[in-house]
Amino acid sequence: MQPGRASGPVLGIESSCDETAAAVLDADGAVLAEAVLGQGAHAAFGGVVPEIAARAHLAHLPDLAAQVMREAGVGWDALAGVAASSGPGLIGGLIVGSGLGKGIALARRIPFVAVNHLEAHALSPRLPGLVPGGAAFPYLLLLVSGGHCQCVAVEGVGRHVRLGGTIDDAVGEAFDKVGKLLGLPWPGGPAVERLAAEGDPARHRLPRPLLGRPGCDFSFSGLKTAVAQLVARFPPGGLPRQDAADIAAGFQAAVAEVLADRAANALAAFAAAHPDGRLLVVAGGVAANAAVRSALAGVAQTCGYRLVAPPLRLCTDNAVMVAWAGLERLRLGLADGLDHAPRPRWPLDAPDMGPARP
Repeated sequence: MQPGRASGPVLGIESSCDETAAAVLDADGAVLAEAVLGQGAHAAFGGVVPEIAARAHLAHLPDLAAQVMREAGVGWDALAGVAASSGPGLIGGLIVGSGLGKGIALARRIPFVAVNHLEAHALSPRLPGLVPGGAAFPYLLLLVSGGHCQCVAVEGVGRHVRLGGTIDDAVGEAFDKVGKLLGLPWPGGPAVERLAAEGDPARHRLPRPLLGRPGCDFSFSGLKTAVAQLVARFPPGGLPRQDAADIAAGFQAAVAEVLADRAANALAAFAAAHPDGRLLVVAGGVAANAAVRSALAGVAQTCGYRLVAPPLRLCTDNAVMVAWAGLERLRLGLADGLDHAPRPRWPLDAPDMGPARP
């Protein structure tokens, strides 16, 4: 495919964790159809079970892809390409999704794009209509999810500079673990936010790891441990709801303050290298948290930046962002071979995140 506008719609496939998703975008990036299936079977285990996730993807993904194609009114022969999350993530699900994408590409003789799941989050604010005037490169990305927490300078498609990241737990993982400590259903993030709305964030002064220190790294393990120690002080048999709500509110306030502090440092580092950049983008599942968004909006305004966050449905894992990342690469005339191997680890600043094979 030659550089420029894609020649037709693109099918996106997402299967990196426990969401089975497919979407179709037209050549301009408009969403023609999208669908996401959650996997409730993991709730009983308090977290994602990789084997269960892979089997669910295998059972549902082919039909889901066919469904969005029907809803989009697009024939298989009209596709200009197919994009699938190929890492990082749970390897079983990645194999299922990328395998389906490669099969479609082979059968229809169209390009296949192996999408880095993190880059899909990074490029999502560039979807048409999301940001007034568009999200031009470069911009600063704060990626906050169950498996990732990092600050990245997004300089272009395949061009990312990591400024800092978590040295232990990801922030979404901390939310899930605190939710479990408080006896909340999985996933913990939304449940903790709902409970925190009933609590007093000032009752328990929880630690703010790395707050005020130089750099852009994060740490949430100590905060999670502090919550566990606090919960252990209460009599066994379950926390009274108000006590649990106060702990949830204190934890959420600590997370929001830490993220804002680290983002301020990252903005300073980003501004030194990119004085013309004026966007702070927050993406990933934790970007759906209202307290986190509010804290980041404040620091962005203080630093002279505009905060951009995708709609809530595009914060968590979805195939719209995967199809868009594929479309962005196809517009540059880039695609991947069918021998591209999915991988559980694939950093945004990896050498092969540059121009893919034409």
